[in-house]
Amino acid sequence: MIITMQNTETNEISDKIDELHEQRGEAALGRVLTLIIMTNEQHLEQVLLWANEASREHPCRVIAIAPSERPASADETTRTYLDAEVRFGADAGAGEVIVLRPRGGLTHHLDTLTIPLLVPDAPIVAWWPDEAPSDPSAHLVGAMANSRITDAIMSENPMQTLRDLQRNWAPQNVDMSWTRLTVWRAMLASLLDQPPHLPITSVKVTGPKDFLPLLMLAQWLHLRLQVPVTIETEDDATAVTGVYMTRADGVLSLERRPADKGIATVSVPGQQAQHTPVPTRSMQECLSEELGRLYPDEIYGEVLKSMPLD
Repeated sequence: MIITMQNTETNEISDKIDELHEQRGEAALGRVLTLIIMTNEQHLEQVLLWANEASREHPCRVIAIAPSERPASADETTRTYLDAEVRFGADAGAGEVIVLRPRGGLTHHLDTLTIPLLVPDAPIVAWWPDEAPSDPSAHLVGAMANSRITDAIMSENPMQTLRDLQRNWAPQNVDMSWTRLTVWRAMLASLLDQPPHLPITSVKVTGPKDFLPLLMLAQWLHLRLQVPVTIETEDDATAVTGVYMTRADGVLSLERRPADKGIATVSVPGQQAQHTPVPTRSMQECLSEELGRLYPDEIYGEVLKSMPLD
């Protein structure tokens, strides 16, 4: 169900949501958070699809802000500079979706625009799925959020975006470039837990050129193992393809080539190679992970702040 509301106000949107809840015999009390998405019309539907899937694990109210390109007509006498949609049921995952399309000066008051629509007494998560502000914590929406999610590799200039995030790091910030590495980090930690516990002397990681998750993985390994880490790029790679850790008895490695095949090969010196499924993480999985972890990721902060990006 999608209800379109043009030239509306937040109190009218809130009343409409209450009315729909009453008609359906349900309440918003089961929403565990409010997810505010800063996006644009081009990416709106895809982003809402990801959010709806993630909301099935973390029921939430989704507020998507996509500034409108519709100009006010010359004969409009009452202008609120806000168009909206309210989505319920199959169009809204395990919650409700509010799409806000502010225009004109209203785009400079996004905090006061969204406050009346928040789920009471619930955490707020701000998500920029494409272009992120240089300082998310200073953004009107980001300033009131308990957690702020960015995705630097989806921006027009990923490296510059990461530099901005590094310069303006705050404990509540996290970037999806880091979240994409969760499975890799878990598998490498498990691999290093197996005897014999010989010291690692050097590490090589492989993947696409200037791929942010690869750079973060290399820095994490450097910090944790305190050894030199080299990065080898592969022209046809689309994600991280391998980690090779040298020790006295040989090379301990985890390879996933090609990445889209989703099968990794684990090689341990003196043992037969083993194969294990390691599919490329979907956006729904990454978003769901971050919605379930609303506390600062200290390791991410440590890695980001120490990365040599200049």
